[in-house]
Amino acid sequence: MRFSSWLNRAVVIAIAMVAACLAAPSFAEDQPPAKDTIFARKTAMGEIDMNMDEIETMLAPGGKLDLADAREHAEVISTLLLVFPHLFPPSTNQWKQGAERDPATDTFANPAIWSNLADFYKRATEASKIAWSAAAAKKPDEFRTQIKELRLRCNGCHALNLKTE
Repeated sequence: MRFSSWLNRAVVIAIAMVAACLAAPSFAEDQPPAKDTIFARKTAMGEIDMNMDEIETMLAPGGKLDLADAREHAEVISTLLLVFPHLFPPSTNQWKQGAERDPATDTFANPAIWSNLADFYKRATEASKIAWSAAAAKKPDEFRTQIKELRLRCNGCHALNLKTE
């Protein structure tokens, strides 16, 4: 196993463990600090972004598609997207317009997420399924089609749920 594969899996496992702890009933009264959870979800999104960058570099004009490697990146993305919505407990709804924010521990999530968490969860799950389909693709064209759809889903979700100011 390549080092990058091992590292990706280690990050996925760590983030999944944080999400499991957040969801566990014993943590209901004693949740980790919101800033730690926000940092965990930023780490998860960073890993998703890094893996998408690797795929899109392979698919760019002049890029060299290594389908096995690209499928592995898509599998990591799929797993992280399943974990991602669980990293949005109500305590992390802290965005305020005009506030100074620490890019590592303050949220840029649109407060509307918490008023329609079911939609957010559905979007993440659908995107995860698309990434999983890409991870199972046997042909490059099949993979490209799935990744194009995944990019559209990611961009659509960011347009709704990411505050940029």
